[in-house]
Amino acid sequence: MARFTIIGTGTMATAIGGVLADGGSDVAYIAHEQVGTAPVDGDVVVLAVPYPAVDAVITAYGDRLAGKTVVDITNPLNFETFDSLVVPAGSSAAAEIAARLPRNHVLKAFNTTFAATLASKSVGGTTTTVLIAGDDAASKQTLADAVRAGGVAAVDAGTLARAHELEALGFLQLTLAVSESIGWTGGFAVVR
Repeated sequence: MARFTIIGTGTMATAIGGVLADGGSDVAYIAHEQVGTAPVDGDVVVLAVPYPAVDAVITAYGDRLAGKTVVDITNPLNFETFDSLVVPAGSSAAAEIAARLPRNHVLKAFNTTFAATLASKSVGGTTTTVLIAGDDAASKQTLADAVRAGGVAAVDAGTLARAHELEALGFLQLTLAVSESIGWTGGFAVVR
């Protein structure tokens, strides 16, 4: 099993960690106040922080992340207005992170699920599905295997270029939840 380090201790971090631990993966967490001082021992590092915090995490760890798979779960929303994304048009948070971490395999995952649907492993009676985008097949397979072992479905969503569409989907889902058009225990389901 892969070893995971989750940077963050919020609801998404604990929900993701719960799924991974349920599948037998080794999971360690780094809290906000530990960023830069706590070791990153996992082979896979999950950035379970808001997008505005990613820069500080990358700066704090620098070369200590080299060679690791980095999973970006962020939705780069304008959190003041909830009406736009804050990355350049046609880009994605994952692409911006990958540009800063050229010695890593960056994956986009978990941004189209809510913490409640990860914890319950269900969306409207359908098994929660994690969509995974990335350019390295082995890294995607490692994450998919760990997620499936934890009782959640996983679908390969294509190359890291697909992160753009995944972030648009995450943006839509979040704005629907904020406007109370859907609940935080709801969301989009993938039926196969």
